[in-house]
Formats: sequence, C-alpha cells, structure tokens
Amino acid sequence: MQAYSPIGVFDSGFGGLTILKEITALLPEYDYIYLGDNARSPYGTRSFETVYEYTLQSVKWFFDQNCPLVIIACNTASAKALRKIQEEFLPQDYSEKRVLGIVRPTSEVIGDYSNTKKIGIMATPGTVQSDSYKIEVNKFFPEVKVVQEACPMWVALVENNEHESKGADYFVKKHIHGLLKQDKNIDTVLLACTHYPLLKAKIEEFMPVGITVVSQGKIVADSLADYLKRHPEIESKLSQKNRRTFYTTEDTQKFDRQASLFYGQYVESKYVKL
Repeated sequence: MQAYSPIGVFDSGFGGLTILKEITALLPEYDYIYLGDNARSPYGTRSFETVYEYTLQSVKWFFDQNCPLVIIACNTASAKALRKIQEEFLPQDYSEKRVLGIVRPTSEVIGDYSNTKKIGIMATPGTVQSDSYKIEVNKFFPEVKVVQEACPMWVALVENNEHESKGADYFVKKHIHGLLKQDKNIDTVLLACTHYPLLKAKIEEFMPVGITVVSQGKIVADSLADYLKRHPEIESKLSQKNRRTFYTTEDTQKFDRQASLFYGQYVESKYVKL
C-alpha cells in the first residue's frame, strides 16, 4: 500500500485556493494538503527576508507531512522566496523534494496572449516591487513590454467579501486607469495575485473592450500536469486516493467561511501552529 504522500499547496491566506481549485479539477486523482498562513497574512507588504522566513517554515512543515512536491500558490512568496529555497535550501537537506511556484509557469505562456506585445501586470505591492514578472516574462518573450500596477486594496476587498460591492468600483477603476496610463496599447492584463480572480468580473466590466484579462489557475494546473509527465521520478511518489486536507494558522471557523468563496465548495480545515 502506497504511503500518504500528498501534493502540498501553500498560500499566505485564501488566494491559493483558486489555484488548488483548478489543479484538483484537472488532476483529481492525487492527494492534496492546503496550508493558508492566515495568521501572518498578507505577505504582499512584508520584506523579502520576512516572506522568505515564513515561506521556508511552511515548506518545512509540508515536508514533515511527507509531501514530495510543494506548490507555492502565492505570487508574493513565489517572487520573494522561491528561488532561494530552490537554490540554497533544497540542495542541502532535501535534494529529493521539489518546490515549484506560479510566477514562472505563468510567465512562460502569457506572451502568447498578446498581439500588441504590451502586457499589464496587476499585483500586490510585494510582487510589483520584486519585478519578478518583468524579469521572467522577458526571459521567454524579450520583445514584450511589461508594465505593472500595484493594487494594495484589492486583497482586502476580497477577504472582506466586498469584491462585488459598489464600494469596490472605485478601487478597480483607479488601478485600471493607473495601469493603462502607463501604456495605452496594452491588450493583455495578467491578474498576478491569486485573490484577484474573485474580482475578475468587475475588472472586465471596467476594462476597455479588446483587452484580455487572464487569471492564473488554469495556467498553473496545466503546467503542473506537464511537469508530472516530464518528471516520473516525482509523480511516482505521489499517493492517489483523491483526498483533500486543509490547514490554517488562524481560526478554523473563520477560514472555513471564507475558503468556500475561493475554492467553490465547502471546506473544513484544521488548525496548525508553525
């Protein structure tokens, strides 16, 4: 009987559930553990050092749960912590484990969405500050111009269930204007925060006609499926009993109420202290 060896999916809070939703829809056979570090969220305004410390603690926790593979389903953590974890932490003690992020798989394909080769990134201040998307997109699409707009209020709107309210209109329109003021020829906008898919309908409502708004979930799910095909040495370690387990570092009742918004179905979580 195969040991319990789930795929770990990590986020600073709820947003990674939009990624997990797409992953489990495409790859339902595997076991998954989700961890939301809600007690210390948001990560978007924290320093590189703090984000790395928090993310590393969570990765170690996943490894203690016997996860051969961890997906950092948080743009800020992917931007600020992933490379150091991959290059410095894993080779020392966990060379048989893998930690993947969501910035690179998105960057590998986003250029294909644009005809004008002008792409806008809407993200948290931390992701924008890191310049990770500019750097990664230009590796794969050097001809593409990337402009960025930090949207610091959007996560709060979603987590306070105000994303469909009239009160959200001001902040959505403000940042769309801020982005397009940088380059009026943008034809593709990437929502580079896993909370933002819940705002997608409102963003599309105020976005000018002809601009495609892209969220990451399906892109990341497709990338993971491809990764597992190319890395049978990792795929063979994963248990396949279709199990889902959810953990939070905050109040479980609060987490469960909010999580269903992001995951699309009822969630019952467990508390963990990191």
